[in-house]
Amino acid sequence: MLLAELQHQKWTARVLLCVRVVCLRGVFAVRASSTMKRGKNEEAAADGENDNGTAPAKKGKKAKEPEAPILYEDPPDKTTSKDGRDANMKITSWNVDGLRAWVKKKGLDWVREEAPDVLCLQETKCAEKALPAEITSMPEYPHKYWCGSEEKEGYSGVAMLCKTEPINVTYGIGKEEHDKEGRVITAEFPAFFLVTAYVPNASRGLVRLDYRKTWDVDFRAYLSDLDKRKPLVLCGDLNVAHEEIDLKNPKGNKKNAGFTPEEREGFGQLLEAGFADSFRELYPEQAYAYTFWTYMMNARSKNVGWRLDYFVLSSALLPGLCDSKIRNKAMGSDHCPITLHIAV
Repeated sequence: MLLAELQHQKWTARVLLCVRVVCLRGVFAVRASSTMKRGKNEEAAADGENDNGTAPAKKGKKAKEPEAPILYEDPPDKTTSKDGRDANMKITSWNVDGLRAWVKKKGLDWVREEAPDVLCLQETKCAEKALPAEITSMPEYPHKYWCGSEEKEGYSGVAMLCKTEPINVTYGIGKEEHDKEGRVITAEFPAFFLVTAYVPNASRGLVRLDYRKTWDVDFRAYLSDLDKRKPLVLCGDLNVAHEEIDLKNPKGNKKNAGFTPEEREGFGQLLEAGFADSFRELYPEQAYAYTFWTYMMNARSKNVGWRLDYFVLSSALLPGLCDSKIRNKAMGSDHCPITLHIAV
């Protein structure tokens, strides 16, 4: 009995030993598995796993590098026309976005360097009684003409400064609903009329689009009547980018002021009436050539702009067209100046 009992105890001990070995192997296996999983999770966390223990987020596409802006380089001035004549008239136009602020930003220093025969300004936002002495006393331009809004001080307004005296100067286009806003000056010279205009904006939400359409019809009629008497140069902020090439983001702006189908059509009808966009006559395929950039989002440094400022010529003056310049390096406003060289 004793021997049998001893043999049974030995057998039991062996069984227990085997069980312990198996259990220990299982524990080691579990621990090893846990260690491996933890290692994978740590790698995943380095790749962006959420801290709340959810599955790691999928790797997103690498962020696109911002494109370097494509800038417009104003080429050297051409001062000879296609028919071989030398330019004898230099006209500069600039929407100054507030004359007094522009003067403080040294706009007149640039004008003196450019030295045009006639300087046309738009959006002066300044009543004649409040004009800064720096501009009213300029000896380079003894003949100065101002036109401001009759109803709103600090709104709209145009000016014309001439080295030689015009034959005649008029204000507005002969229609009270337009003329009260101070948007047009016309000067008659021996060989041509010069018209500077600040065309009304259709405004945010296109609340003035209907008014703008009326303006386009009336202004075109006014210019056509002048053209019957003498060819003309129209310059200024015409508040329209005519074609898709004339602004950086045409697709996103088709319902915005300055690029609606109605405004573009209005400008197209002006050209069909016997006038020409001087810049496109000379540079029909030139992209990235803009004259206006919003102050927001570093638009100017990125060259995200619009071409809103023009020299429009009667077709009779085209043979004497020498050059139409965009002076986009000149600062002082949200618009840059433009300059026309012409033989008249």
